[in-house]
Amino acid sequence: MANTDRHICGISGGKDSSALAVYLRDQVPSMEYFFCDTGAELPETYEYLTRLEVILGKPIVRLNAHRGFDHWFEVFRGALPSPQMRWCTKNMKIKPIEAWIGDVPAVSYVAIRADESNRKGYISTKPNIRTKFPFIEDGIERDGVTRILEEAGIGLPNYYEWRTRSGCYFCFYQRKAEWVGLAERHPELFQRAVAIERKVLRDAGVEGDADFRSQAMRGRQYTWSSGETLTELLSRRNEILERHEAAKSRAAKVQANVPLIEVLTEALDEDDDTLPCTVCAL
Repeated sequence: MANTDRHICGISGGKDSSALAVYLRDQVPSMEYFFCDTGAELPETYEYLTRLEVILGKPIVRLNAHRGFDHWFEVFRGALPSPQMRWCTKNMKIKPIEAWIGDVPAVSYVAIRADESNRKGYISTKPNIRTKFPFIEDGIERDGVTRILEEAGIGLPNYYEWRTRSGCYFCFYQRKAEWVGLAERHPELFQRAVAIERKVLRDAGVEGDADFRSQAMRGRQYTWSSGETLTELLSRRNEILERHEAAKSRAAKVQANVPLIEVLTEALDEDDDTLPCTVCAL
């Protein structure tokens, strides 16, 4: 491997990428850590990154500092990002990463675990960027990730108490129960997401939830969560939480003596089996 190679490790604010950063800290002293900041991350994510920098002993470069969600929302004329039109991932994650790396030879370390080797993360198509998967190579699975973080003294991000994915507070990949969790943990952020959604609906000539239903505009082109507005979703809070708690109970019975994060993950998957963003959720 050429001495001129840059070694880079992206951190999403989630457990896997954070554990990989700690795991490689001493193995690759020249490692450069980066975080794609959309300007719309959870407060817990920013707090966790600050703590992680202390553990790593070097700064985590923030990319995208001047062109976050608000900028690109205007560029795309008020269209919400969605699984069909993921302009957020392309413009706030992939493009900033590749611009930051440039054309020099680089090795990108991706935090896909050995127990999810069929999963895909960000793999650049640029010829100067090679990708490595240390956890797959070294056989590190979920328990190993948790152990790395615990032994480093940082543990898991606090948002894992109610949400299993890092990323924007309004991420359209959130499950229904996670939207309820956002409303309860960060009501001001939930209301911001509501305001963005209402603007999109007004621009489409829709006024209010009743008009939304009557016009059958139930695609994610107009709302954050499939099939309903956020106000409709929150009005079903008790129903959503009852179903979620039942799913957690079933998951706990199937997997006895497992960490809460695993039970929560299984329950949320049962609630809404939607694949996460391959760049944001590691």
